[in-house]
Amino acid sequence: MLNRLRTFLPAYRELIRLGLPILVGQLGMIVVGFADNIMVGHYSTAALASASFVNNLFNVAIFCCVGFTYGLTPLAGALFGKGDRRQIGALTRVAMWLNIAYTLLVTAIMTAIYFNLDRLGQPAELLPLIRPYFILYLIGMLPVAVFNVAAQWSYAINNTAMPMWIILGANCLNVAGNYALIYGNWGMPELGLFGAGLSTLAARIVCPLTILAALMGARKFRDYREGLLHTPSRKGDARLLWRTSLPVSLQMTFESGSFTAAAVMVGWLGAVPLAAFQVAVIVGMLGFCVYYSLGSAISVKVANAAGLGSREGMRHVAWAGYHIMLALMLCASLIFVFGGRHLMAFFSNDPEVIALAASLIFPLVLYQLGDATQITFANALRGTSHVMPMLWIAFFSYIVVGIPATYVCCFPAGLGTYGVILSFSVALFLAAALFLHSFLKTTRKTSN
Repeated sequence: MLNRLRTFLPAYRELIRLGLPILVGQLGMIVVGFADNIMVGHYSTAALASASFVNNLFNVAIFCCVGFTYGLTPLAGALFGKGDRRQIGALTRVAMWLNIAYTLLVTAIMTAIYFNLDRLGQPAELLPLIRPYFILYLIGMLPVAVFNVAAQWSYAINNTAMPMWIILGANCLNVAGNYALIYGNWGMPELGLFGAGLSTLAARIVCPLTILAALMGARKFRDYREGLLHTPSRKGDARLLWRTSLPVSLQMTFESGSFTAAAVMVGWLGAVPLAAFQVAVIVGMLGFCVYYSLGSAISVKVANAAGLGSREGMRHVAWAGYHIMLALMLCASLIFVFGGRHLMAFFSNDPEVIALAASLIFPLVLYQLGDATQITFANALRGTSHVMPMLWIAFFSYIVVGIPATYVCCFPAGLGTYGVILSFSVALFLAAALFLHSFLKTTRKTSN
């Protein structure tokens, strides 16, 4: 057994080398998410409930757009394995235009939702807070997409540190802006939830400006820059990017959509359950973001192996990543069990909200294994570029099974918010099994 584990040591080191900067960036985002919700939650329960609704609603749109950027990673990663730098630049240019068009389409859909917010059954007293915060999120969607295209290019060339530093810098700006604008510190006006939205928007605009400046100015990126500006794209690149991007986008849309549907259902229960749900979800993001940082590294290294046509290499990377993922899952679960209640107490001074949020720790821990497993093998499958199975797996697991399970657990079963969190295990474990099966099937087909 020990001898077999030693064979994974080089893969462990490489995945940790690539994944650690992404992890640091994700942890920075978690800290900002914590700071946002702590500051908003202590401002008022109504502000926290409003933020919960808008954040969860926009998770669908943001994940939809960010997922579309992920189609670049396996294709650019395969080219990187072959050393074709200028073609990576040309491919990135095509990806940028495709993603801008796609994000504008999603923004138009979210604009239509804005004009129908009063039809979604949320507490009427929250709508004056929800509407302006919603508009700031709309404005921030395009900067998020542009940054993530550039970040996926950086990940694909095995440079995961640069996006990390940019994210950390933007996070510092966000926290400082929150402190100034939510409460009216440093001579700024007291804007409450709207101030939090302004601060987040500023951070989202800084990120793409910074990474594009690095791409256009740094000497070490000269070949990529030349490809971006001057190398003609290959015939069929746009179609290939569309085929690899859309299934991942829809997969993430269906997954986040099931969580958003859950938030809407919890909103039917009232402002306190909605605020408690937001507290539980933001704490749960500690696990999700950590898992996804390693998942991104798994996708890159599987793509590198795919570029060399190595079936054994793709599987070796995936299983090595899963070993690390299980260790991260165990750490996250222990944090939730022993420190979850203390973490939740930071987010609100309303004892009713904190008591309800703390009661959700068990179902939160329960779905961690399913979440870690589905992230591992969804990203491994993404690295192979055979992404169409991701579409039907996500639709079946999260929409066909997940949303009805959430409704049944919440209302007919009478479990309320507890039942909503409990139902997440159903969709996540089902998706995990199907992604694993599809990855193993795909890598059998690609053997030489």
